[in-house]
Amino acid sequence: MQAMQHSSMTRRYFKQQAFFTVVRLSALLIALALGGIIVYIVLHGISAISWDFLILPPTDSMTKGGIMPAIIGTLYLTVGAISVAMPLGVVSAVYLAEYAKQGKFVRLIRIGINCLAGVPSVVFGLFGLGFFVLFLQFGSCILSGALTLGILVLPTIISASEEALKAVPQTFREASLALGVSKWQTIYKIVLPSALPGILTGSILGIGRAAGETAPIMFTAAAFFTAKLPGSIFDEVMALPYHIYVLATAGTNIETTRPIQYGTVLVLVVLVLGINLIAIVIRSYMRKKKRW
Repeated sequence: MQAMQHSSMTRRYFKQQAFFTVVRLSALLIALALGGIIVYIVLHGISAISWDFLILPPTDSMTKGGIMPAIIGTLYLTVGAISVAMPLGVVSAVYLAEYAKQGKFVRLIRIGINCLAGVPSVVFGLFGLGFFVLFLQFGSCILSGALTLGILVLPTIISASEEALKAVPQTFREASLALGVSKWQTIYKIVLPSALPGILTGSILGIGRAAGETAPIMFTAAAFFTAKLPGSIFDEVMALPYHIYVLATAGTNIETTRPIQYGTVLVLVVLVLGINLIAIVIRSYMRKKKRW
């Protein structure tokens, strides 16, 4: 009997170790692939990076100069997208998690959100072109691009925020309601602060996607070339993703601009990582504050 138990434990141990080995190898492969891509971009793009490259506009049919208008445009579009998507996403998640009566209607809403998360970005770009640019007559501008990107990342933020709200222990709500606090005050004062780190996680994912998308802004906001900075939300802007696309496919001298392409890619990667790092620091601060 003991021998059988020992044999069973040995098999379970080997199965467990085999599973952990596969997981570790998978994580290692992903890390190596990501590291390889970053190293490749750095090696090919670092030669183009200079102070002038970061603060000057493109010149000589974009074969010389810098990418400052594209950097500013990307920041405008990303901040605008998150400013639109985060409030709407959190409010929608609060409704689904705290107020909506669970049933077929709510299940259909969740299915729709999951479907939207998998829709190709070009579809969102065509929607933005048809609705914001043409129907509402905003034209091709920062506002149209930010609204389109906001809708693009909205499903991600809703899903992450709803899961974060559900992860808050029910006892928190019950204790608050037992003290005579209203449901809204319980959500605002207790539930949302507890769920904030998870909500910020969804926002971080949204920021990364909004900053790197090309198709949505191609139809709604991005200009092929403009040396001036936007004066209002109704102006077109250059953007790093679209600038990379233009240099790689429609430039006047693609081989000559190859270092500029890699330099622009490197700046975009650093910009996205920097924005995500700021969001991660804020999330960590919120977690520490919650423990206090």
